[in-house]
Amino acid sequence: MDLDILKKIPIFSGLSNEELGKIKELVQAARYRKGVVIFQEGDPGEAVYFIKSGKIKIYKSDEEGREYILHIFQEGDVFAEAVLLGGGSYPASAEAVEDSVVGFIKNCDLEKLISQNLQISLKIIKVMAGRLREAQEQIKNLAFRDTYDRTACLLHKICLDYGHRTTNGIEVDLPFTRQEMAALVGTSRETVTRVLSDMKKNGIIDMDRQKIIVLNEKRLMRCIRQL
Repeated sequence: MDLDILKKIPIFSGLSNEELGKIKELVQAARYRKGVVIFQEGDPGEAVYFIKSGKIKIYKSDEEGREYILHIFQEGDVFAEAVLLGGGSYPASAEAVEDSVVGFIKNCDLEKLISQNLQISLKIIKVMAGRLREAQEQIKNLAFRDTYDRTACLLHKICLDYGHRTTNGIEVDLPFTRQEMAALVGTSRETVTRVLSDMKKNGIIDMDRQKIIVLNEKRLMRCIRQL
């Protein structure tokens, strides 16, 4: 695998080519068709994964079978770091949203490598801390914000991650479907569609299929109550 792809993976960014070469020797890969489950919540945590192509969703299910999407990862993203250092079981399930190629490194191999490389171990700790902050923010949003607030929060995050500024505003080619956005917000597709339509009516955004333009970023931010 090209070292440039490894450099895009957050836990490996900033490493020297020599260090990346050592990691490259540990990488294995697998192909997953859309809808195939990579691992389920409770399975033994045996590897850390990263996406070479495609999209993977991380989700939890309740006793009645309802699905709650925690995150949707894309090319270059890393997932399942939670089992890296402490082992244990996967805290959520992972499923291919579309046909995907996923690289993985077994925990036993990676732990041996990072025990010999302080720079790699520090980078992993930073990424895990960042993901923990994101999870805490998501829990807070679901607990204390209403649907309108949560949708505004998600739009703001999407703008930061995927948007680019134009003369008209912040333009975003949405990386998620309406259904996926609804799952991330914790509501129905119809509700998210109504909220987006309301934002368009009020001149905050404009929409065209899978594209959203944030016309007024300040008004979008005012939609988000400070907690």
